Amino acid sequence: MAPPDPNEQVKTRPGQKTKIDPPKKYRVLLLNDDYTTFDFVVKVLVNIFRKSVPEAVRITNDVHKKGSGTCGIYPYDIAETKVELVNRAGKEAGFPLRCEMEEA
Repeated sequence: MAPPDPNEQVKTRPGQKTKIDPPKKYRVLLLNDDYTTFDFVVKVLVNIFRKSVPEAVRITNDVHKKGSGTCGIYPYDIAETKVELVNRAGKEAGFPLRCEMEEA
């Protein structure tokens, strides 16, 4: 059987609409630890997640008091990139800061 021709037009009935599901969203979380400084976490939130300083301080307080804080909700590729950037920044600065993502 020959592979489908990517140039071939998909045939639908007149007026029929094709349903496209939106991509799944993922919540990016910062996790608390006893070593990463408050200022460094705020800096990460401002630089990587483009948060305002007051919002970054609020999220950092959530991380400190609740054990984790939501940095944002993104499509998979963007969430994965943000997690990698945070984990790399923490490692380069000598902090054990961890960032994870979960399906929203």
